[in-house]
Amino acid sequence: MRLAATILAALSFGAAHAEIIDSAASGFTVKTTLTIKASPDDVYRRLVHNVGDWWNPMHTFSGDSHNLRMEEKAAGCFCERLPNSGVVRHMELVYIAPGKGLVLRGALGPLQTVAATGSMQIQLTAADQSTKLDVTYAVAGYQPKGMNTWAAPLDMVLAEQFTRLKTYIETGNAVPK
Repeated sequence: MRLAATILAALSFGAAHAEIIDSAASGFTVKTTLTIKASPDDVYRRLVHNVGDWWNPMHTFSGDSHNLRMEEKAAGCFCERLPNSGVVRHMELVYIAPGKGLVLRGALGPLQTVAATGSMQIQLTAADQSTKLDVTYAVAGYQPKGMNTWAAPLDMVLAEQFTRLKTYIETGNAVPK
């Protein structure tokens, strides 16, 4: 219930457009689009270098989003530190274009425990002293009940995460007040 309230508050504040592009037993594609009142260079910098400031800690294994980091290099790790020298590799950066976008590969969160992988494309486009942010995540794999059962929950979580990024950039705080 708390998660649903957080998602609804974040979405109503940021007006993200989230949609399930396609969905089948073998996989799905979700897309989130929003406009951020900042330059593409600023959005990119905060997206990559300040991930712990905007990512929801409820969607981490450690419970602390400041344990997250993105290594800005080919095959760089979008990783999370865990206690006792543990680590989670959420995704790998496979395309890096500062101020323009990223492509990451991997399975987020609970998708790591099923036979799944995904490709997330993040595009930044300048638009009237703002940035249009498009996040498309295509996931394929095997799940006995069908991968499509993950489409709606993942669509909501990604919309919330990137709405938090927007809110963080525009107000300095990832959570609307």
